[in-house]
Amino acid sequence: MKLTVSVLSQEPIYEQIKQQIREQVYSGELLPGMQLPSIRAMAKELKIGVITSKRAYDDLCEEGILTSHPGKGVFVSQLDTGQIKSAHLGLIMEQLADIVDLAKSYSVSRSDVYRLLDKIYEGDEENE
Repeated sequence: MKLTVSVLSQEPIYEQIKQQIREQVYSGELLPGMQLPSIRAMAKELKIGVITSKRAYDDLCEEGILTSHPGKGVFVSQLDTGQIKSAHLGLIMEQLADIVDLAKSYSVSRSDVYRLLDKIYEGDEENE
């Protein structure tokens, strides 16, 4: 598992860690049942506090992405395809909300945004 954190980012370190782990689980880079580094090992590797790494793991366990087995460690949960698709759609929704905000700030119409999206999809289809 590869993680990087930036102290210069506006986003808290535990959120940076959560986002990266979440993305690696959803992309299949981290497979169900895979054991993650211990809280202390992650803290040492990233040069962060143990409480910060614990918070990231605890939050991801609450989301159901990770499961904690006391005395054994933290593992990637078994997610069904519906959960993964829902998560992907949620991430896309967040990105699209930012794009809509940007488009509105530039007074770009909805139809122009749709046209741009269609153009991007058409370009992808040509490359397949």
